[in-house]
Amino acid sequence: VQLVESGGGSVQVGGFLRLSCAVTGATYNNWRMAWFRQAPGKEREGVAVIYDGLRKTQYVDSVKGRFTIYPDKDKNTIVLQMNNLQPEDSAIYYCAAGSARIMLTFLFDPNKYDYWGQGTQVTVSS
Repeated sequence: VQLVESGGGSVQVGGFLRLSCAVTGATYNNWRMAWFRQAPGKEREGVAVIYDGLRKTQYVDSVKGRFTIYPDKDKNTIVLQMNNLQPEDSAIYYCAAGSARIMLTFLFDPNKYDYWGQGTQVTVSS
């Protein structure tokens, strides 16, 4: 299984970006797919996850109402639409995939994910 992210870049405050995670080597319908981010000097943080047959989503509080995670099944891709970006959203964003069923409290635990992409940089300037 390989995950390849794309769509990062530099935007100004209030702008938007759409990140894509292309999945090869497997179909992800029954997987748990997530986006994490890591800023310099900080721990990796779970941002958004889609699970339960790609029917349910959860977001970290800081991005609720601004970010949307959804599947593009035609392209075997997971998309993270990010609107109204803020400087604190600046980080390297990683796509991750997990196959095992886990308790919901662990949805944003990076140790519960089996595969990771290489990351894509997002920079938001004021």
